[in-house]
Amino acid sequence: MRVTVLYFGVLKDLFTGDRSTLELAEGETVGGLLRLSEKNASKHSVVWRALAVAVNREYVGVDHALQEGDEVALLPPVSGGTA
Repeated sequence: MRVTVLYFGVLKDLFTGDRSTLELAEGETVGGLLRLSEKNASKHSVVWRALAVAVNREYVGVDHALQEGDEVALLPPVSGGTA
């Protein structure tokens, strides 16, 4: 099955772009997609432990089963601002 993955924040640098299309096995979960994505990243990063994931604009957990045509957003933690 084919899904679109959207990268935000520092992930844009790790993947040299803001989106990609991945071919996954039927029934693959968000956890499987995260393992594959971490393996394919251009650099190692600790951000993988703290990602939020949304599928079709709804937050989901790692056990969520993906479907053909899903849009998966990988959202790293954000910090900053002023006191």
